[in-house]
Amino acid sequence: MGTEPAESPEPAGRQQHDGPSLSPSRAGDFLTCPLLYRFRVIDRLPEPPSPVAARGTLVHAVLERLFDRAAPDRTPQAARELVLPEWERLQAAEPELASLFPDEQERAAWLEQAGEMLDRYFTLEDPRRLEPAHREMSVAALLSSGLQLRGYIDRLDVAPGGDIRIVDYKTGTAPPAEFEARALFQMRFYALVLWRAQGRVPRLLQLMYLGSGEIMRYQPDEADLRATERKVEALWQAIKRARASGDWRPRPGRICDWCAHKPICPAHGGTPPPLPADPAAEPAGDRAESAGDRAEPAVTG
Repeated sequence: MGTEPAESPEPAGRQQHDGPSLSPSRAGDFLTCPLLYRFRVIDRLPEPPSPVAARGTLVHAVLERLFDRAAPDRTPQAARELVLPEWERLQAAEPELASLFPDEQERAAWLEQAGEMLDRYFTLEDPRRLEPAHREMSVAALLSSGLQLRGYIDRLDVAPGGDIRIVDYKTGTAPPAEFEARALFQMRFYALVLWRAQGRVPRLLQLMYLGSGEIMRYQPDEADLRATERKVEALWQAIKRARASGDWRPRPGRICDWCAHKPICPAHGGTPPPLPADPAAEPAGDRAESAGDRAEPAVTG
């Protein structure tokens, strides 16, 4: 990817859509644990802020703002200088974040961890040599089945020759080999949306793990994206069956240690709330990506 961008593809903007929709985060929820999907999408249960999720949101915000600066000014020091003002901005938008830390010492240690992740970013690439086409790009595409796919891409790079690279920042650590396919599912999802919206297959999918300083790269092709589309459609049918039957069974695993709903999960002795009325209704789709989507337990990548 060169420093001079080619003509940038227009964002695959969200069309007005009243039918079912699915984001990669909520698709990932159902793959991980159908009950988690139910709690977040059907019951819409609130989730308290967590230091891990808030740190992910903060690091993403700093990296987005970093590219507002002229290329020579995108330095590790500049990123560090953005941490505190971006944290103050996030707290102003979500006052409940102020309750995350019992004292100034813990807050300072948490901010330093965010700074260390940003330092690690600069060991993976040099932002002075990049001019992203889009940041925090809203994307959406309507499949022939009537299901809308939607989400936000952290960064879209376009090379002078027109090749597209999708970049996603992760503040967790790179997953072990057995979880790589699930980690790449989100990226294939975004590639599918761009392909269906614009008719262009991204050249490269790039996951940057700032927790461990590693990069995972993958080159998709049309066959790959067609397979992803079939998987997404099958997943949506499974969600519809669960909604019709009311069978939102839990899938216990290491992810439970990060779940805000563990106390009411039957797999851990809890009792879920009653299902909302009309459980057989067509699921309208999931809610928007949230700050919680920045939390990345190592087991899932």
